[in-house]
Amino acid sequence: MGKKSGHTRPEAILHYLPFSDADEKLGMVCTTVGNVEVPPYVEYPPQKNKHPAIFRNVAEGRTLPNFHIIYITRGKGIFETEGKSYTVSPGSVFFLLPGVRHRYQPVFESGWHEYWVGFQGKNFSKLMEEGLLSREHVFFEARLHDSIIAIFNMIIDEVSIQAPLFQLKVCAGILSLIAEILTRNRRQDQTNNYQKIVEKAKSLMEAHVSDVINLLGISEQIGISTSRFNEIFKTYTSMTPYQYYMQLKIKKAADLLEQKSVSIKEVAYQLGFEDQYYFSRFFKKKTGVAPSAWRKLI
Repeated sequence: MGKKSGHTRPEAILHYLPFSDADEKLGMVCTTVGNVEVPPYVEYPPQKNKHPAIFRNVAEGRTLPNFHIIYITRGKGIFETEGKSYTVSPGSVFFLLPGVRHRYQPVFESGWHEYWVGFQGKNFSKLMEEGLLSREHVFFEARLHDSIIAIFNMIIDEVSIQAPLFQLKVCAGILSLIAEILTRNRRQDQTNNYQKIVEKAKSLMEAHVSDVINLLGISEQIGISTSRFNEIFKTYTSMTPYQYYMQLKIKKAADLLEQKSVSIKEVAYQLGFEDQYYFSRFFKKKTGVAPSAWRKLI
């Protein structure tokens, strides 16, 4: 294996991994990972016989039983799935979802360089159930980023060594990869004005953490409608303003509970809860620990 690079590795690396019952109990396993430089005028995929039969018909069309992420760092090509066709260029990344037919290949005259990782398990399937991964949005222009390449290279290194519990570390890397791609895509989709709106709203909420949230008042100070404020805030943070505000209250409550001279009743009062018992139930729901037990942990 060559040294790590901020860009691509010169040699082809491909791993198809067996996994144990213990690995599957994690709810997520890596099934394959690699990268390959496909030169111009070479049949795709190169070294076809080194791939299991299910993977060889990628250029003609196939359906896989698990998830894959493909990241292109050089060259150009096409990706087609469910009647849609995408032009692939450096920085393109696409998700292959279980049971969804697809095909992709580089332009014959240009070739490309690709990274890929395959994975499966109930915890990855949960990402589809919750809508983080969806059939409607499988292609992204993530651009070329050393951070994405570094995660792929880390996964490849861990798989090559296969130290004890490597699957756990590799799957953590896959989750980081998904988060990196989706986060970068979300930031690209949003204007700088979104960030300013959210930052101002957070500042207002922090300044009034002891009050009852006033969405109308916040949106009026920002200069947009309440519905638009809700939409922007949730798109940017993945939380509603109310959910974020209540998280602020929990954080503030935890800070106040460190002051043992302040009673739990006073903490509830300072944070605008209607009574101590409602506050205690809410605090335990969010932290897993009652305020009195939390105080003992300090």
